[in-house]
Order: sequence, then C-alpha cells, then structure tokens
Amino acid sequence: MAIPTSRTKEKAFVRIDEELCEGCGNCVEVCKDFTLYMAGKKAKVSEASFFGCIACGHCMAICNTGAVQVNGRELSPGDLFDLPKKSEMAGYGELFALLKRRRSIREFKNKEVEQTVIDQILEATVTAPMGLPPSDVNVLVFKGFEKNAAFAKDYSTYLRGLRYMTSPLFLALMRPFWGKVNDEMFKGFIKPVFNAYVDEMEKGHNYINYDAPLAMYFYASPYADPADPIIAATYAMLAGESLGLGTCMLGAIHPFIQTGSKAKAFREKYGIRFKSREGLFVIFGYPAVKYHKGVRRTFASVTYAK
Repeated sequence: MAIPTSRTKEKAFVRIDEELCEGCGNCVEVCKDFTLYMAGKKAKVSEASFFGCIACGHCMAICNTGAVQVNGRELSPGDLFDLPKKSEMAGYGELFALLKRRRSIREFKNKEVEQTVIDQILEATVTAPMGLPPSDVNVLVFKGFEKNAAFAKDYSTYLRGLRYMTSPLFLALMRPFWGKVNDEMFKGFIKPVFNAYVDEMEKGHNYINYDAPLAMYFYASPYADPADPIIAATYAMLAGESLGLGTCMLGAIHPFIQTGSKAKAFREKYGIRFKSREGLFVIFGYPAVKYHKGVRRTFASVTYAK
C-alpha cells in the first residue's frame, strides 16, 4: 500500500527493460522515493522505497530510450508526450506581460464562452503541479449564463438561512472562541458579503458571480494537499487570460458550503463530491470593459532567511 488518495490507495509498478537501459542513471537520480537504484550498469527496481512508487512519472519522462515504464495510480506509458520545443515557450517577458495585463473582471459581454475555449482552459489547468499524484482536484463547471444565474439565486437563498452568523448576539458569543481577527473579519467583511449576496440579489443585482457566462469551482478530496485546488484555479485563470477572457476569483462561496447539514445538502445538490479544506470559484467571460493602466502591488514583506 502506498500513500492513499481518493482515486487510489495502491502503489504503482515500475518495469525496467534491461535491453533498452543504457545505464545512464538519470532515472535513479530523479526518483526521490528510492524506488530505483543502480546495480552494475543497469537501473533496478528496489523493494525498499519510502512509500512505494507514487507514479510521479519522473523516471519515465527522463529516460531517452523508453526503458522505464510505470503503470498504476492512474498513470501508464501512454500518458507520455513530447515536450514542446524551447523555441515554442513563452519567455519571462511574455509571461510577465500576461501577468501584468490580468485584472479581476466582473463585467462581461452578452456572449457565451465556446466549448473549445473551455476545453483549452481545462487542458492547460490539468498540468498544474500537485502535492501527490494522481491529482485529487475536482472541477465543477457551470457553463452558460442560465446555469450561473440559477446558481447565484440558489446560493443567495442558501445564505439567507445562515444569516444568524452576522447577528450582533452571535458575534458577541463567538468572539471569545474565535478571537479578534475572526471577529474583525466577520464584522468588516462577512456581514457586508451577506448583505450584498442576499439583499442585493433580491433587488436584481447579482454580486455572487456577476452574471458571468462561465464559472469553475475547484475543490479537492480530504486526502489532497490544501494548496492543490488553489494552484489549479490559478492556472485556469491565467489560461483564460491568455485566451482573451476576463477572469475573477471568488473567495466567498467555498467557505460557507463546507460545514453543517445544510452545506452538505447544498453540495449534494450540485454533485460536489467532498468537503474541501480549500477551494475556489473562478468566473470567466469576454470583458465588457477595457483597462488602460495596471496597479502596482506589494507583498506584506520579503525577507531572506539567515
């Protein structure tokens, strides 16, 4: 048994074709689980690895003769592909330009996002790194204005049933348990969010997903690294930007559908398979506005370890 995920709890199996193996040792060098070792001038499979092969695929990807094959944990030799040429890669300048041009867009044209574009976003996003393969990230796609509008109304109704969380009495009772920071966040952010999401929806103003034509919800199983869905969502956002879409991350949906029987029922209604420690909605659409300037941002701090 290897490290468990929601998709598999077994280790993968590595096979070395000794006739094809040239004894370069590259596969041994990149295997950080010590699944492989050198014996003479050939790579061998060890029975003394740390966890059992997790199917990262490094050994297959670095072998230039095809001598290494990995099967299991959702990986097989058929999953290998040729790397793009360096001449096809975006340089730092192109990447930095893309990052600088991106802004959070909440105003969209009355135009659906084509399926081919959605497919490209997902194709790019699945390349995102993960804490442990195979990826335990799940993606729920809301395609079209109609589905996103229906979700926004449904979520607003759901939040109405949780509004007690912003009452003065509830906040006063909870402050000793969750501390100053959470108290300030609830009073300064969560309460206004409830007002915007519930009261404004009743007035016909959708501040939940801004009438976007496309949304994707990234979440993970309890086995996953908490960062995995956030990294995947970031990849999706940048892929959308590269395809001419405006994008915006929505952080005030995921936390409220995680805890309690009502949250469970809401998740089940939309086929959300797991509670997830971290998760993120991203909305996409063709921008109805055009920005002419960027805004310089700063980190809270940048220090170098001594």
